Amino acid sequence: MTYREALRETLREEMRRDDDVFLIGEEIGIFEGSYKITAGLLAEFGEKRVRDTPIAEEGFVGAAMLGLRPVVEIMTINFSLLALDQIVNHAAKIYGMFGGQTSVPMVIRTPGGGGQQLGATHSQNVELYYAFVPGLKVVAPSTPADARALLKAAIEDDDPVLFLENLSLYNTKGEVPEYLPSVQIGKAAVTRTGSDITLIGYSRMATICSEVAERLAADGFSAEVIDLRSLRPLDRATLIESVRKTGCAVIGEDDWLTYGIGAEVAASISDGAFDYLDAPVRRVAMAEVPLPYAKPLERLALPSADSLYTAAVETLAAVGKRR
Repeated sequence: MTYREALRETLREEMRRDDDVFLIGEEIGIFEGSYKITAGLLAEFGEKRVRDTPIAEEGFVGAAMLGLRPVVEIMTINFSLLALDQIVNHAAKIYGMFGGQTSVPMVIRTPGGGGQQLGATHSQNVELYYAFVPGLKVVAPSTPADARALLKAAIEDDDPVLFLENLSLYNTKGEVPEYLPSVQIGKAAVTRTGSDITLIGYSRMATICSEVAERLAADGFSAEVIDLRSLRPLDRATLIESVRKTGCAVIGEDDWLTYGIGAEVAASISDGAFDYLDAPVRRVAMAEVPLPYAKPLERLALPSADSLYTAAVETLAAVGKRR
């Protein structure tokens, strides 16, 4: 099924399982969502459990403290900034500030990413803002199977979870087992084993890492691919174990390079695998600009399979491995 279908079917399944689960967001009911994730759910569950809201993100991020389990759809992660106070200063901190007397079992689903010619204010990846905050969990699945498994885990979690989607992934397809194994939030996936180099990414860039691994295999190199899946908690142990084996790493990320998610990943590798590194950790990220609207400029600003492949080949050459 597609990534989009995996999300929809998981929402349906969880709403049938638990009457406390309900959906809330802009245009998710009658219009069936800007990306049609919620298509058909209003007809099945009614207005009480599929609730359209005004355009007021700061006003509809809530309800979890009252015993319900809201799944909030924010039309784009850019708009989540309007609810930054509610998410960062309240949802993330209530459990700790009240000594565990109340939890906030809320999921915020929101897409981001460039490549759709939506302009600088609608194409950002600002997940770093949330991954920085203790008290929040932040996940970013790259495949339909992981989208379904992690959304199920997020809805059933008693902590607030930011569930990141990428606009470019909605129509991607993949096998989704009827009975999914449980997935632990905070556990990365080694999607391809290898011995020469470790490629690390999340969301769209995890799929790019897999593409590049195939190209490297054609060149005679063995690349290990790690899909982070979770940005907080970050699975440092899996990263370190892989780099201790391969001796070098390239990180791909869709956010800006400076202070990005890749910086934390690189620091984790340095802390745990420094003596095993044969070359500096390389990072491939978006250009340090507000994303242009013009298609050619937008394409140049975004990280690509070619840029990741070039960084990997240069890293391999630096440690004496050549085609």
